[in-house]
Amino acid sequence: MKWNKRSLLSIEELSGEEINYILQTAYSFKEISLRPVKKVPALRGKTIVNLFFEPSTRTKTSFELAAKRLSADVLNFEVTTSSISKGETIVDTVKNIEAMKVDCFIVRHKISGAAEIISKETQSAVINAGDGCHEHPTQALLDLFTLKEYFGELKGLKVAIIGDIFHSRVARSNIWGLIKLGANVKLCAPATFIPMEIEKTGVSIFYKIEQAIKNVDVVYLLRIQKERQEENFFPSWKEYASLYEFNISRFNSIHSKFVLMHPGPMNRGIEIKSDVVEKGNSLILKQVTNGIAVRMAVLYLTVGQVNN
Repeated sequence: MKWNKRSLLSIEELSGEEINYILQTAYSFKEISLRPVKKVPALRGKTIVNLFFEPSTRTKTSFELAAKRLSADVLNFEVTTSSISKGETIVDTVKNIEAMKVDCFIVRHKISGAAEIISKETQSAVINAGDGCHEHPTQALLDLFTLKEYFGELKGLKVAIIGDIFHSRVARSNIWGLIKLGANVKLCAPATFIPMEIEKTGVSIFYKIEQAIKNVDVVYLLRIQKERQEENFFPSWKEYASLYEFNISRFNSIHSKFVLMHPGPMNRGIEIKSDVVEKGNSLILKQVTNGIAVRMAVLYLTVGQVNN
């Protein structure tokens, strides 16, 4: 197929064929990171702007490395030293930066829909790097890539997503991606962390972790997002950990071929016990490694193909 999308704003808007096309493209880029010289000229002369309004380690670093390995120039936008701190709107900021002839904005913002708003105000490509509680498409794509690399096929795969689903843009993107590629998805959390009508996407809902992880192929843990909570969604961290923390007992209750995933950062002792993090079943660091190849693919398709 030919890629024709100028921006990547969500997994919901993609077809299964488009998701697979991105993943196939990522396979061709993964090998580059294994070379002594980790660079190709695919985006030489292009300028990528990291427009991050929220803290980030993995996503921001991954996008920067991906852009540089494609030979693009990278501008890291600093909110605290920008005119936004003086009252300038996001749209005016974007338009001023675009006037300097940049090619792509990678946007992370605490408000859902921010990336879409920016995409309507610029001719440059826009990639959503996480917007509020809405979506985080490249995280889902790297997760799908990691699972496909490990299992070979996602159709029929049984995945349990456990934790703060209500506030999780990662969960929403993964639900869309997994369902579109034929996986069976279980959600598990306290009732206060289950979004209304989420079952309409085709997922199953569980409130007890022991039931959710029974016979699954993948346990995907989510961080409790304290920064997005204006009120308590459960009585205490200790109570949450006792009911939902993935500990060694729960680890041992699953068949030996299951894998463990987490988008990071991890709250050890709340959603995951330290003694299970380093187990051989973990794909957590693989997710980080694969993020570069997937983001190279997304940049190549949106900036290198559509805008040429």
